[in-house]
Amino acid sequence: MINPDYFNLDKIGNSSLGFITVAESLKNVPFEIKRVYWTYYTPQDVMRGGHAHKKLQQIIFAVSGTIEFTTIDLQGNKKTFILDSPSQGLFLPKLIWRDIKFSHNAVLLCLASEHYEEDDYFRDFEEFKNFQQ
Repeated sequence: MINPDYFNLDKIGNSSLGFITVAESLKNVPFEIKRVYWTYYTPQDVMRGGHAHKKLQQIIFAVSGTIEFTTIDLQGNKKTFILDSPSQGLFLPKLIWRDIKFSHNAVLLCLASEHYEEDDYFRDFEEFKNFQQ
């Protein structure tokens, strides 16, 4: 099983001119990127996530602000990840439950391995916990 972990991309530039970070499908990203989305204006007292995916892989970045992920795998292992740098993301393999908290004005950017498919979601934690691979 692959575990969630921090995922770093190179930061190019300097503090006097600014920086750029590049993500390239199957080059420095370990899957073909089929979808990109971002969330913003999420109130900081709202918990998002509350789901897992059957086959989707993601790399998620906080391009602004701070985003906290709490992940749980099928064995019940729980981890917390703090994203607060636009060049460091979080790799989320399939079958990882996530709950997400946002700081004020945080912007989440997601690189996804699949197109949106509602059937790929576990939205009920008990169903996720009882899933047999």
